[in-house]
Amino acid sequence: MKILTILGSSRDNGNSEYLVNQALEGIEHTQLRLSEYKINPITDMRHTEEGFSPVDDDYESVLTDFLAHDLIIFVTPIYWFGMTSHMKLFFDRWSQYMRDDRFDFKMQVHGKKAYVVTTGGSNPYVTGLPLIQQFGHIFDFVGMSFEDYVIGNAVKPGEIKEDLLALDKMKAWNHTFKK
Repeated sequence: MKILTILGSSRDNGNSEYLVNQALEGIEHTQLRLSEYKINPITDMRHTEEGFSPVDDDYESVLTDFLAHDLIIFVTPIYWFGMTSHMKLFFDRWSQYMRDDRFDFKMQVHGKKAYVVTTGGSNPYVTGLPLIQQFGHIFDFVGMSFEDYVIGNAVKPGEIKEDLLALDKMKAWNHTFKK
């Protein structure tokens, strides 16, 4: 099984990244840090005769890596009670590729296993649930299998090391991924 982590944070080595690193310790995987790629927003042209215009950026290489993996872990801190702009833009661009004749996007993502790692403050176990639901709706729409998620309670760098429940869950994921 080929594993990919998609890191949506604008900060390197943040709390969400720490968690996913615990889950994947000793496991071969690929990591994409969205902030390292030039990904432009698009104008919604789904309902026009001409359709979407080509975009000169790095998105297609990110998409190609995404499509080449079976298990995807989406990693994003909770920013203003939602996913980061990097992660949201990654998903927004799916609209373009669902209408690109070079791809059979929904067929290519159907059945991929999806996991979500997120961290935040302000009672994240409650305030982070709408974000988890959003991921669930996205995965349902394209036929991905939403396997599991973790919400960590941390804001400042390193605080996640005090969230023993989240760390225990990452140990369990690590055991599952090694099978």
